[in-house]
Parts: sequence; structure tokens; C-alpha cells
Amino acid sequence: MLVESLLFIWSTPANAQQYNDMETHKIAAYAPINGIKMFYEVYGDGEIPLILIHGGGSTIETSFGNLIPLLADYGKIIAVELQAHGRTSDRDAPETFEQDADDVAALIKYLKIEKANILGFSNGGTTTLRIAIRHPEIVNKIVAISAAYKRDGLISGFFEEMQHASLDNMPEPLKKAYLKVNPNQNGLKTMFEKDKNRMINFKDYSNESIKSIKAKTLFIVANKDVITVEHTVKMSQLIPNAQLTVLPGIHGSCIGEVCTAVKGSKMPEATSILIKEFLKE
Repeated sequence: MLVESLLFIWSTPANAQQYNDMETHKIAAYAPINGIKMFYEVYGDGEIPLILIHGGGSTIETSFGNLIPLLADYGKIIAVELQAHGRTSDRDAPETFEQDADDVAALIKYLKIEKANILGFSNGGTTTLRIAIRHPEIVNKIVAISAAYKRDGLISGFFEEMQHASLDNMPEPLKKAYLKVNPNQNGLKTMFEKDKNRMINFKDYSNESIKSIKAKTLFIVANKDVITVEHTVKMSQLIPNAQLTVLPGIHGSCIGEVCTAVKGSKMPEATSILIKEFLKE
């Protein structure tokens, strides 16, 4: 299931061709954001861009390498890398969901975007919720995939295991992907430790803060996810008119995340259709 020599797993040759077409028109750049050099990529064109926020320990490619080509007909897509991840620099401060949210919001404003749709996966989904709470003025719609707003929303034993996590047991595809775009072993270790501490120190969001989200929201979770279905259902009930989709699979498989992608699976294509239908409403 894991292809260690490649960061992308395509289910059909057409997807590969579509990605090559997008690569031709891709813009890769850095922006000075809150004391870091933030890396981002821009694909396509359109009035309301879709911002993609990756999961913990990830790069743009590992979270969204399979999804971006499937979203090509959406319009403008901007994928970011957060503090200490991939090609983005670090700062002498912990990584937090609040800081991540502020960084993405600052990038949106730096790019002179008035309103954006925002899609986040895993830790990126939690960051997406935080953006909608802290910076509602720049948010049009949000898609939160495998997101959590309270510690008890993660499966039993998650935080106990996180205390003992080490770089040695970090998924190999994530390590290889980081070193491919940033060949810095110390940077890899820093990213791992900051991600680990971000989760260990994660504080619950209040129900009231989730209720304050005014943006139209789509929640997506897998039936065997790291985030419980019950938790996601509860979030969807707190936000007026939020939509909820429960898909078969495990954490990240619905978008073809590099560690859980299933070769030949049509699930990422199905997920992309759900996302585009939601965003065009």
C-alpha cells in the first residue's frame, strides 16, 4: 500500500496527466509571515481560492498530492506549509493551532484575498476551525476533514501514546517527503518535536467557540478514523446548517494521504466530488 520511492500515488493515467498539466501552471513562492518564511503553491485561477492546510508532520505533497489534481476544475487552489513543516522556516516559539491559524490568515491577507474557502486535514482541520473562529472576516466556507475540537474527540489512548512518540516511529513516507523538499535532519527532528508538543499541549475549544462559526461548514470523517464519528457528529450539530459526511476507511484514506492511500481506490475522487459540490452551492 505504501510506495516509498514516490510521493504521489495515482489511480489512473488520466490523473497523472492532469497533475502534469497543473505542475506546468503551478506557482511556488515564499511570503514573510509573522517572522517566518511561509511556503505556498498556487494552482489555477478563480475568484474565491481554496486554501489547503496539511496534517501534522506533513508537506503539501503527502497530504494533498492525490487530491489536488482531482480538484483542478474547482479553480484557484493555494496549498500552504505551516511553521517548521517542509519548506517553511521555523520560529523560536512553540507551534500552536492558534499560531498556525494566525499564520494562514496573515498569508491570505498578504495575498490580498478578501474571502477564501479553507480545507484542512487532521491537524490542518483543527487549524481550519481555529481560523473560522479567530478570523471570520476572511472565511467563505470551510471543509474540516478529520478535525477535533476537544481532546476526548480522539480515539482512546491517543494522548497516552503521544507521550511516548519518537522520531524513530514517525511514518517513513512522511520523513522521506520532508527530507526530499528540505534535506535537513535537524529540521525534521524540530518539526516532529513541535508537532508532538502541539498535540500534547492541545487545549479543548469551548462549545461556544464552535457555535460562533458562521461560515458554511462541511465535516468529513472516516468510520475508522483517529477522530471519532461521535465527536464529528457533535461538532456538526453545534454549527448552524453544517453538513456531515462519514466515509468508509481510516485516517486520510479518503483523500489519498500518502500513508493510507490505497492504490486504485476511487475514494479520493468521490471525496473531491463531495467537496466541489459543497463549495459551489
